[in-house]
Amino acid sequence: MDYLVLKWLHIVSSTLLFGTGIGSAWYMLFANVSRDVRAIAVVSKYVVIADWLFTATTAVLQPLTGFYMIYLAGYPLHSKWIMWSIMLYVLAGACWLPVVWLQIRMRDLACAAARDATELPALYWRYFRIWVTLGVPAFAAFIVIFWLMVAKPV
Repeated sequence: MDYLVLKWLHIVSSTLLFGTGIGSAWYMLFANVSRDVRAIAVVSKYVVIADWLFTATTAVLQPLTGFYMIYLAGYPLHSKWIMWSIMLYVLAGACWLPVVWLQIRMRDLACAAARDATELPALYWRYFRIWVTLGVPAFAAFIVIFWLMVAKPV
């Protein structure tokens, strides 16, 4: 595969990965701030779908295209910027996996509350606090990864 096509796929998939993450977080956050149970139920339903459709697929594509570009470009795998990128990607993934589980639980709790016309239970808000807490390091990791990919510091 041509290096430029591979690089284009890597950049597009990183854009989808980061863009879906930031967009989902934005809408989920502000749906929760509204405390409108019906809005939260609808938004959380689509956030879960977006995570599986876009985030999961691009999360797999990123290392595949990245490692192949490293190989084609002849970069040493032990380069500091590559090692830091890998570690930060693993950190972001370690945050994302429980977030997916939390989002599914939050969606189910919100849908049940909307269906029953009740308030969200305390468990929902506990999950939400954990969701936010895990989102911060994942977001920071991706910002640093983007810088590392562009700057490629030695």
